[in-house]
Amino acid sequence: MATDAQPQQPQQPQPPPRRYDYVTDGAQIYLRSFATIRRETDMSGLPAAAEKLAVRMVHATGQIDLVADLRVHPDLVPAARAALESGAPIFTDANMVASGITRARLPAANDVICLLRDPRVPELARRWDTTRSAAAVSLWGERLAGAVVAIGNAPTALFHLLEMISAGGPRPAVIVGIPVGFIGAMESKEALLQHESGIPYVVVRGRRGGSALAAAAVNALAQERE
Repeated sequence: MATDAQPQQPQQPQPPPRRYDYVTDGAQIYLRSFATIRRETDMSGLPAAAEKLAVRMVHATGQIDLVADLRVHPDLVPAARAALESGAPIFTDANMVASGITRARLPAANDVICLLRDPRVPELARRWDTTRSAAAVSLWGERLAGAVVAIGNAPTALFHLLEMISAGGPRPAVIVGIPVGFIGAMESKEALLQHESGIPYVVVRGRRGGSALAAAAVNALAQERE
């Protein structure tokens, strides 16, 4: 027998009783965080244009001493902004870096590309006796010319990229070189700092790095607005 009964609406969740005193306004959290970073961090050794970049990177780690290991090429910020505003793609070594890039900040709906899951990668890595991250870099092709590169995970990807450029391959506009780890991370970043190409870079010397840090750098480079 048909009925006119309406389906029950799901019950709306209720907040628990507030037990702690904490800031809940997202915009205020950002503003107060950035103000704290500026108050506690010495950025005098950085290019003036890199201040907001440094603030974002410190914010991503919670570590004000990060700035002591930060190396920023004087042309990095203007070169990255010009590339992104012209529509250049962003190539990354890890899907976590790609996921951390805020699309709304990109000035030209720029493509964000990670080819780690490309079906060609496993065979290339096996044949070349290297990591999948490094093999994926070789698939970036001619679109690498003038692109923004963000490496936040694999030292082998950064080494491979530098070897490609040295061999006459396409030159990206800038390199965010922040791989993380205990084997090769420090050395790959030093190789970028000393590379003969002169491509503008940002590097965190030593073992620190990671996908969140690389994504934070790209988000800062994408636009002037903090």
